[in-house]
Amino acid sequence: MTKLSVNINKVATLRNARGGNNPDVIKVALDCEAFGAEGITVHPRPDERHIRRSDVYALRPLLTTEFNIEGYPSPEFIDLVLKVKPHQVTLVPDAPDQITSNAGWDTKANLSFLTELMDTFGHAGIRTSIFVNTEREMIEYAAKAGADRVELYTEPYATLYPRNPEAAVAPFVEAAKVTRSLGMGLNAGHDLSLVNLKYMHDNIPWLDEVSIGHALISDALYLGLKQTIEEYKNCLR
Repeated sequence: MTKLSVNINKVATLRNARGGNNPDVIKVALDCEAFGAEGITVHPRPDERHIRRSDVYALRPLLTTEFNIEGYPSPEFIDLVLKVKPHQVTLVPDAPDQITSNAGWDTKANLSFLTELMDTFGHAGIRTSIFVNTEREMIEYAAKAGADRVELYTEPYATLYPRNPEAAVAPFVEAAKVTRSLGMGLNAGHDLSLVNLKYMHDNIPWLDEVSIGHALISDALYLGLKQTIEEYKNCLR
């Protein structure tokens, strides 16, 4: 069964808007686990505009499900990940000032850099995942770098889905097949929602994990966190 990892960045954004500790990011993460999420994702950025480094350290000993830390592998990020030792690190090619991730790695151009990172994290016992678009070559070079998994950047799927679901999912199905043929695990994330998640999962049932934050937290404003997680999990059955 595909695991649901809840990205709690937006909870931290709301907290940071007023200072203090409301909402409590740690409590929300633990509640997500209690309500059935199989993982928690955080994306600490250099300016700490949402998740803070202190949050990452505080979460690690308390979480009982998989902990996924994603981000650009700056020296500070690498140091954080090696100290915290999450179950998985997901590398994204974000500039420090980007609002959100909006493209996958050029794994061919960055092969040497990524290979070194895969070795570093692998020797620390941390599962590695590289954020990629659906191009076959990018997935092949992620495999050459030694990645355990790739995470497919699904914003193009989410954008096209309302107009043409079949066309939207087609390149992702092909990318998923390539990934499986290369022996890597498969994650997906970005703009997945209750509107489009089930269709993607129906077409790619061997997805290992989806990481969902913005849409899930937004849905929780109306449905409540417990019901929202249940509905997302139903999309993955």
